[in-house]
Amino acid sequence: QVQLVESGGGLVQAGGSLRLSCATSGSIFSISAMYWYRQGPGKQREMVAGMSTGGETNYADSVKGRFTVSADNAWNTVYLQMNSLKPEDTAVYYCAAASVYEQFYWGQGTQVTVSS
Repeated sequence: QVQLVESGGGLVQAGGSLRLSCATSGSIFSISAMYWYRQGPGKQREMVAGMSTGGETNYADSVKGRFTVSADNAWNTVYLQMNSLKPEDTAVYYCAAASVYEQFYWGQGTQVTVSS
């Protein structure tokens, strides 16, 4: 089992920045990749950024060049640095982990609100 707890959400003005954190615990050794998803009002959940344990990253087109995913060496914490925020980035942001045992874990989510 992997447990995930997000933090760092809040209210920010358009053009501002936030850094989200995802604290991992449990069977961290089984993690093969970490992701950030978001779900805006009335929208489907979408993948925003992903990072493999090998360091490969990928981003949704809508956030490329503005968001950066990273992790500490032990994968105890995964970050999402969000710059140049736009009102359309308003959503609940979720941390997720894929394991080598083909299981997928979700955090509880953190609200990000970008005002215009």
